Amino acid sequence: MTNRSHSMNDEIYGSSTLAQPLPKSGFPDDEQSPRWVCAAVRDELMLDGNARQNLATFCQTWEEPEVHELMDACIDKNMIDKDEYPQTAEIEARCVRMLADLWNAPEGPATGCSTTGSSEAAMLGGLAMKRRWEAKRRADGKPTDKPNLVTGPVQVCWHKFTRYWDIEHREIPMEPGRLLMTPEEALKYCDENTIGVVPTLGVTFTGEYEPVKAVSDALDQLERDTGLDIPIHVDGASGGFLAPFCAPDIEWDFRLPRVRSINASGHKFGLAPLGVGWVLWRQESDLPEEMIFWVNYLGGNMKDIALNFSRPGGQIVCQYYNFVRLGREGYEKVHGACYDSAEYLAAEIAALGPFEIVFDGDRSRGIPAVSWKLKDGSDPGFTLFDLADRLRVRGWQVPAYTLPSNCEDQAIQRILVRNGVSGDLCSLLIDDMKAALAHISAHPKQVPLAEEDASGFHH
Repeated sequence: MTNRSHSMNDEIYGSSTLAQPLPKSGFPDDEQSPRWVCAAVRDELMLDGNARQNLATFCQTWEEPEVHELMDACIDKNMIDKDEYPQTAEIEARCVRMLADLWNAPEGPATGCSTTGSSEAAMLGGLAMKRRWEAKRRADGKPTDKPNLVTGPVQVCWHKFTRYWDIEHREIPMEPGRLLMTPEEALKYCDENTIGVVPTLGVTFTGEYEPVKAVSDALDQLERDTGLDIPIHVDGASGGFLAPFCAPDIEWDFRLPRVRSINASGHKFGLAPLGVGWVLWRQESDLPEEMIFWVNYLGGNMKDIALNFSRPGGQIVCQYYNFVRLGREGYEKVHGACYDSAEYLAAEIAALGPFEIVFDGDRSRGIPAVSWKLKDGSDPGFTLFDLADRLRVRGWQVPAYTLPSNCEDQAIQRILVRNGVSGDLCSLLIDDMKAALAHISAHPKQVPLAEEDASGFHH
């Protein structure tokens, strides 16, 4: 490249900084203009694609301008430092109390905390179950070396939890015609070493709710028959911020006495920006004392539960903003619009011909998502991976993936309808799906794509 003179007055793309690749391994020696470096980094970020068209993610990709303002106001606040930022600490406590009310916790002090996301919240809920189980086993003079956890087909965070904390993971496999946990299947996996059962309110693979109340009733009967008292932790990562507003008659929360804890993701259908989750326990006695740390840090004695010890406060403040800004009425309107879009997409995709809808976004049965497969026995000349690949030409990320055991041969495609995925965008997506199918038909592939050929998608 031609050597160029260096002047702070240079136009961005005429500057020497942007005339060469950015450093990629060695630590640079010289400082640079913030304007030039920012432009170069923003250019690289274009290669990520448009997050609004990412229909794989559960996470929020659109926020009101006021949320951006509040995030800027909190960029320098470590919410762990409750002594230094007492109002942020108070706002977190308000959110916990509001969630206790939303999830019908019994009267008494609301017990819970914010986390970096629903995965950390799930691990805290799971760890509490393990500690309670261990304490009871020791009190009864029994060994504690073989704990197990019973789940349906779950997101990877539960695999991490059981591996990190040396717990046998008894994951109920899918079967053709049954893609969820059922009470009958759950009971098959329970014994005296079961620390808890985890139904998921919105299974990531299809979007459906697992039957929390039916599982709870079955465990009630198991206790009457055998004396085994096995608690439930509800993974409400998605449904915890949906069912209370759009399916309030579903009993899944603390209305069921066997539900001892719940995790949810604030940055999914809680509508907060990325980086906040929540875990709540039914009452104080459900959170083992040994999980609570009292920390004398920077001038204050603080109660600390979460795994992380430095975390920005903006996401919590924005979560509170959404609670106050929207209320029950606003959340129902926002999520109701998502369900309407999901139902529209399900009807339009079914009308395309080659597809069978697995889940249609019914608000009484699951989250605002649509999942489908190729019709059984059909050979349209393409795979769902081909369709996903073709839609990327127009910027859409519509993931295709195979199901877990025992349905590894079944490919599924899914759309997640979040706030910001408007009816107009949905109509444009359907047009692009029609164009993609027409292109595939006119230019058939000699070898259709399989999962290993397509872009990776992991739950």
